[in-house]
Amino acid sequence: MSKIRILIVDDHGIVRAGIRSLLESQPDVEVVGEAARGEEAIEKAKQLHPDLVLMDIALPGMNGIEATRQIKKELPDISVLVLTMHDDEEFFFPVLRAGASGYILKEAEPQELLYAIRVVHQGQVFLSPAIARLFLEGFITTATSPEDEKYNSLTPREREVLRLAAAGHTNREMAEKLFLSIRTVEKHRQAVMRKLGLARREDLTKYALRKGLIDFES
Repeated sequence: MSKIRILIVDDHGIVRAGIRSLLESQPDVEVVGEAARGEEAIEKAKQLHPDLVLMDIALPGMNGIEATRQIKKELPDISVLVLTMHDDEEFFFPVLRAGASGYILKEAEPQELLYAIRVVHQGQVFLSPAIARLFLEGFITTATSPEDEKYNSLTPREREVLRLAAAGHTNREMAEKLFLSIRTVEKHRQAVMRKLGLARREDLTKYALRKGLIDFES
């Protein structure tokens, strides 16, 4: 029986060692490599071509979401299972859009992690119970969400400004991209903040991520 070949990606050596110890105790699993950074994960994936990448999100340099996106773009046959401490939808939805097939929390029991690995390797999707509940609640409330009503009140131009501002572009950069004056861009941004009921720029980013309006390449 062929083994599930796994690349472990986490910036903490002690965490990688613990995961490796757990995985190597399984007769159907083989750890083929480790990486501590997103860029390194991509290179190791190209070199080793594992069946599955066990990916952390919070990595120095390139984050795990962007690393997942690039791995899935260049090596679509490789499955990615995200193992993270983050149980926030701010990270969950971008991870799925990046191409990950599973999302499990670091607080999970070892047997749950092993089960998740086998499920994802079989081409299925695995979500930690807490994340699955979050996803279900979001799905149930989507149709009547007041947030959607607020978004629908934005003009097409305001939606463009929202996407660009949330991605970190300055008013000058947005003005150049949209062929508008800086003053006009600022007015649009203020209108977006007012209509959506947001107070800070970082709130724009969180809102846009929840709505799927941007990713980390924007």
